[in-house]
Amino acid sequence: MNFSERPAGRMNLTGGRLCLDFVNTVGGWTPDPAMDKGAPLSVIARADKLNDYFDLVAWSLHTGLLGEREAQALAREARRREKEAAAALKRALALRGAIYGVCVAIIHGSDPEASDLDLLNRELNIAHGRVRLGVGEQNCVWEWTDTKSSLDRMLWRIADSAAEMLTTDDLTRLRECPGEDCGWLFLDISKNSRRQWCDMRTCGNLAKVRRFRQRPQP
Repeated sequence: MNFSERPAGRMNLTGGRLCLDFVNTVGGWTPDPAMDKGAPLSVIARADKLNDYFDLVAWSLHTGLLGEREAQALAREARRREKEAAAALKRALALRGAIYGVCVAIIHGSDPEASDLDLLNRELNIAHGRVRLGVGEQNCVWEWTDTKSSLDRMLWRIADSAAEMLTTDDLTRLRECPGEDCGWLFLDISKNSRRQWCDMRTCGNLAKVRRFRQRPQP
């Protein structure tokens, strides 16, 4: 399977953290038209890049979570275990939504929803049940176990990335791109903490073009 042909396998990785790049596996986050305008955190994914389990594998390969041989092996397993693959994708989308919800609540100065934290904690419990201490070059190291045929293996690393970010990073630098129909999340690690856009080449340039067109013409 050629994973690079899938949008998830060639998307921009601008989040600054693995978990944020995972949240950004959409074309954008837009307000849910079915919700009240007073609920700014109610959104829906636009142009989702994770439409089947193979998209999830393509993204994992693109981000380095999987090697080519590992990705191909998981794809073969997914064809053989279709129901388990579908369940893994369903969990992935739920985890993505929970991480997004927690992060956006923090950005807007609100407490994260208990349901989002509960879901993230459930995935963390699964992930932490898959690690053990192993021997490293100088110290003991954490190793992932039972990885070869586990269709949900990428979720362990994503949940772990989210927990590490939420407990160790400066969350005042967590940002939501203001680009039209975007809403991608990123961690601003610039020296002056003035990064505004998910990517200057896309949302940043589009905003410049809009501002230019809105200028009064002589």
